[in-house]
Amino acid sequence: MKRIILTFLALLCSQIIALSEEIHFDNNVYTLKYSAIAPQTKGYGNEYFLKSENVSNWNKMIGVYYYPEENNPIKYAQDFDKTIENTENSMLLKYIENKKCDKAALSFLVNGCENAKKYFEYDIYKFEKNPNKGMTVLKYAVKHYFTNDDEINSIAEKIKENNDKYLETIITSPIPSIIEKDISRMD
Repeated sequence: MKRIILTFLALLCSQIIALSEEIHFDNNVYTLKYSAIAPQTKGYGNEYFLKSENVSNWNKMIGVYYYPEENNPIKYAQDFDKTIENTENSMLLKYIENKKCDKAALSFLVNGCENAKKYFEYDIYKFEKNPNKGMTVLKYAVKHYFTNDDEINSIAEKIKENNDKYLETIITSPIPSIIEKDISRMD
């Protein structure tokens, strides 16, 4: 009987670990496909993608990043905002900060091109103090590809329509725990 209970507990633990490598957002399941220490921040970065996507080929992704040496999320977000506003191919959509909770969030667009395909990357970042030390960042990103300029208006309307909803969801969602596991494969 003791052996059955131990086997059951081992199975349960493996299921909990497997579940922690998935994030559910906006009716999609994102799977952890990249995790590594970031040399610049000395913290881990986890990136989650849809089943058929990966680090080098994605349309939607969620990132969770840990900055152990950064203790001021609002200042960091303000500096990030300035960078966005001073970058020619980026446009800030909304910036929100809550000084009482030491949190900030922003959404923005980046105009890009890869493999001869033009796109707007829609990004939301949330910055908050990590309960142990430093800062944790949650990122949600979607690439909207277009072939002609006529499609830009419909992309802009879709983003405008959903921006507040996605921002609110990201702001109110707890940031998933960082998984310290070296996964740098490109599947």
